[in-house]
Amino acid sequence: MFSSPFKESIIKRAVERGIVKINIYDLRDFTHDRHKITDDYPYGGGAGMIMKPEPLAEAIEEVNRESKSRVILMTPQGDRLTQSRARELSQENRITILCGRYEGIDERIRAHFVDDEISIGDYILTGGEIPAMVLVDAIIRLIPDVLGDEASVEEDSFSNNLLEYPQYTRPENFRGFKVPEILLSGNHEKIRRWRRRESLKRTFDRRLDLLDKAELTEEDKKILEEIRAEKIK
Repeated sequence: MFSSPFKESIIKRAVERGIVKINIYDLRDFTHDRHKITDDYPYGGGAGMIMKPEPLAEAIEEVNRESKSRVILMTPQGDRLTQSRARELSQENRITILCGRYEGIDERIRAHFVDDEISIGDYILTGGEIPAMVLVDAIIRLIPDVLGDEASVEEDSFSNNLLEYPQYTRPENFRGFKVPEILLSGNHEKIRRWRRRESLKRTFDRRLDLLDKAELTEEDKKILEEIRAEKIK
């Protein structure tokens, strides 16, 4: 599941340049029975299977044998992944990500071996593999020198708790739909103000909750007052 996503685009280049190193561990390699079983029935009954503690514990211990890593469990019960959390994790030297399956993992692993629990949204997937890929992608692109253009990271949606402004490229006229004139003006200050206003307006319209967490300048507050006044008319 991991081979293709980690061999494409930004992640591939980051690995090839030696900026990051990704190791994939198969939990079956840490089992000791003939059938390499990693799950079992839940105590107390109920539907589904639970991931056994022994393979998970031994895998974590093997990964941490030389140096301690931050252990993250991908679970729908975890804290919602945000850009700020991804930025925080991008500062870590080593991270171990556990991918849950079935009805979850033995609680003793969560309680005694896990540092953080993260969810990528309020929905259920087959396992934690795809959420782990999402987390890896979100973290790696924030590591210095991975993207090359640090400004593009700062301008991404959610980087400053604002949605990104609209973007345009050539042709100038596409099927009668034209690029806003101000972007063709060459006036960098006017373009900057237009982009900031559009970013604030888009956030106001689509994710009003983000504005409570955004660091707004006096100019931003004035623009928001104008946007609110326009909505009232």
